[in-house]
Amino acid sequence: MGLFDRLFGKKEEPKIEEVVKEALENLDLSEDVDPAFTEAEEVPQEDAEVESSEEALLQEEENQETVEESQDSEPVVEVSQEEIEELPNSEEVTEEENTELLETVEENSSEVLEPERSQVEETVQEKYDRSLKKTRTGFGARLNAFFANFRSVDEEFFEELEELLIMSDVGVQVASNLTEELRYEAKLENAKKPDALRRVIIEKLVELYEKDGNYDESIHFQEGLTVMLFVGVNGVGKTTSIGKLAHRYKQAGKKVMLVAADTFRAGAVAQLAEWGRRVDVPVVTGPEKADPASVVFDGMERAVSEGIDILMIDTAGRLQNKDNLMAELEKIGRIIKRVVPEAPHETFLALDASTGQNALVQAKEFSKITPLTGIVLTKIDGTARGGVVLAIREELNIPVKLIGFGEKIDDIGEFNSENFMKGLLEGLI
Repeated sequence: MGLFDRLFGKKEEPKIEEVVKEALENLDLSEDVDPAFTEAEEVPQEDAEVESSEEALLQEEENQETVEESQDSEPVVEVSQEEIEELPNSEEVTEEENTELLETVEENSSEVLEPERSQVEETVQEKYDRSLKKTRTGFGARLNAFFANFRSVDEEFFEELEELLIMSDVGVQVASNLTEELRYEAKLENAKKPDALRRVIIEKLVELYEKDGNYDESIHFQEGLTVMLFVGVNGVGKTTSIGKLAHRYKQAGKKVMLVAADTFRAGAVAQLAEWGRRVDVPVVTGPEKADPASVVFDGMERAVSEGIDILMIDTAGRLQNKDNLMAELEKIGRIIKRVVPEAPHETFLALDASTGQNALVQAKEFSKITPLTGIVLTKIDGTARGGVVLAIREELNIPVKLIGFGEKIDDIGEFNSENFMKGLLEGLI
């Protein structure tokens, strides 16, 4: 079964219940109904409704008087069952009134407890749904408006669709390829109405990410030391992601160590050191302006001697000076391999999803500088540009392996394409 079918199911046929309901609604039963019988039935019903409303009003007044007598200024929500049973003149309160009063207390109590329930830990899918809300809403609104504006499938339809996809940050290449495929599908299916292509568009987006079904999203953890090298320009959330991951892995029972190899930016070292203090993991630092490779060497040796499970290395992101950055990363790579020949086991590029196509440009540039095994996608919760994941997948074939859901310390997790695509496209079909 393909990814689309797993997410949204196969094309649904009309349910038998809906067919029967529609048939019943279309039946003309007016000849079989006796008008006199209808009137005879309606009169008692009206009387019953009047009596019912009068009883409800009387009962509500009695309940209100009972509550006012039992407690002068206390709100109903704070009345316990024991207090209700010990109310003055409780013998005069009927069993029915007492039951309704208890229901009122329970209802109000549930409102008070609502904030506590909201603190319940989110599921992974709930995090995806929450963080992709802006992207899903923006894309969905544009798609719905697009279909509302067109009554036929013509060349203008496809041109506007391509522009819409580009605006959704799926990338120029993706938008162009997808539009061409839809032209072919429209001819094949002889589609004349835009709505006939709505499901096909979503299917194509899913297929685009699915490709050959080889996602390679899992992180390559090792039996002993796992070395993770992080690259990315300043301000994308790279250091913050490392800190959150340190917390995540330590909570999982791993021995974690961090290396502050961005020695030319004092703020980066201080930020990583603060994260280390906050999540209680050691951080290897060096003197200001020290050679980053020497700090990495110290970190590698300590990690091996102390039996560390996961070593995460933060590096500089001066993309504007690519030659120096390339030389620096190459040197760091050699130092790492001197201690552990098969390391680094993962080289992650941190990208800010809110930068849209600029994130794609950064991914292209960094992939020229150093081999990348995966992407850390940050700030996905604050943007409508989550479609950039599709562009990266199509144009660079670099898997997203980690995703940041928000600002909380546990708002980071391993990327799952099915959860992502469901969170991105849910409700559009």
